[in-house]
Amino acid sequence: MINEAPSLLFADRNGNIMDFEPLALAGRSGDHLHSLTTVDVIGLPPGSELYVLPDRHPIGIDRATGEYVVLERNPFNEDEPAYAVATFLSAAHTQTYLPAWDKGADACLLPLFAYTAAGWQDGFVAAAIRTDPSSRQDPETFDMDLVRQGVKEWQGDFPGNRLVKHLSHCALCYGCPAAINLFQGREEGPLPTSPVCNANCLGCISYQEVCGITSPQERIDFIPSPEEIAEIAIRHIKTAHNPVVSYGQGCEGEPLMVADTIKESIRLIRKATSQGTINLNSNASLPHKVAELADAGLDSLRISLNSPAKTTYEKYYRPEYPFDNIKLSALEMKRRNRFVSLNLFVFPGLTDSPAEVAALESFLNATGADMIQWRNLNIDPDYYLEQLGCSFAPGEGISRLINRLPLKKGYFNPYLGD
Repeated sequence: MINEAPSLLFADRNGNIMDFEPLALAGRSGDHLHSLTTVDVIGLPPGSELYVLPDRHPIGIDRATGEYVVLERNPFNEDEPAYAVATFLSAAHTQTYLPAWDKGADACLLPLFAYTAAGWQDGFVAAAIRTDPSSRQDPETFDMDLVRQGVKEWQGDFPGNRLVKHLSHCALCYGCPAAINLFQGREEGPLPTSPVCNANCLGCISYQEVCGITSPQERIDFIPSPEEIAEIAIRHIKTAHNPVVSYGQGCEGEPLMVADTIKESIRLIRKATSQGTINLNSNASLPHKVAELADAGLDSLRISLNSPAKTTYEKYYRPEYPFDNIKLSALEMKRRNRFVSLNLFVFPGLTDSPAEVAALESFLNATGADMIQWRNLNIDPDYYLEQLGCSFAPGEGISRLINRLPLKKGYFNPYLGD
């Protein structure tokens, strides 16, 4: 099997990425190393990116001896070091193994991206599976000429709408897939609303206090009016196929912190149209506010969490609210026959560990959640484990866990029909 395994990837000091056939690809699950075979990888999904990891040497498996080997020097030029390589997966794909590396003592913190094991086997491959068949964020569906045209039209039609201006920046400067789809008139449109939050997540991508970690995007710095929000949502719902509009985006804090604004905007939307799916991406920290939004017309709630276990959750989220509020929010939705999904941040070796799986199954049974969206956690793996401060028993495998749980799986918020 090892002779048929993908080959190790490494990078030289200039960022050139090469494969080294004598060493087979290894993956990491928590603190455990694994040999990866052809069944553990897929062709690198279009739109994925390859990253060179500074101060980290790749670990592979010697095909002759079966031993794990740290590749410290470039095998084609012994005068320079060899650096580890990872991939950042395109949307709709979930990582199953982390990259295997040996980290230097003075290694810098990695930026807030998700790092997945990558190798070479007649082309680049990644330790991942596709968890959602939707093509809504496949790169070939993005037409930036159409997006620029859409931005111009939206800004012309809504010249005083600050949220249109904000989302134009997200689409054209950050390449945000949700904003891009809005201006293309496709599927799910974003409705960011909140500049504040009631948690201080280790991996927050819009606000960081930790020295050495930089947020990859700016957080919205105003609260849009209900009318500004409704203008965008109504237009999107009336023009897009299978339309979804979602509060709670990567460019904001916690939307429940401005729940009254959201509630009024939902009322305006539902006064204009009964079509489309109105969704809230949230930490679900304020169940009484969730109930109010559901009564106003909220169709679905996506609860983001790194773990359904209290201790693990609180070490990452550092919340200002009781952990049990999350379950209560889910129950408020289910009492009203609304849709609930979990935005579960996958971390191989933790998510699939016995204790975490037991907690997940208990959470699902207690809440009646309808779906899990298997998202990748954007964080330096070593930093994350250090902050959690505990070890986890070897897991059953991310792929196996995803495929055996008896509920809807995916990556995106689904359109629920009219």
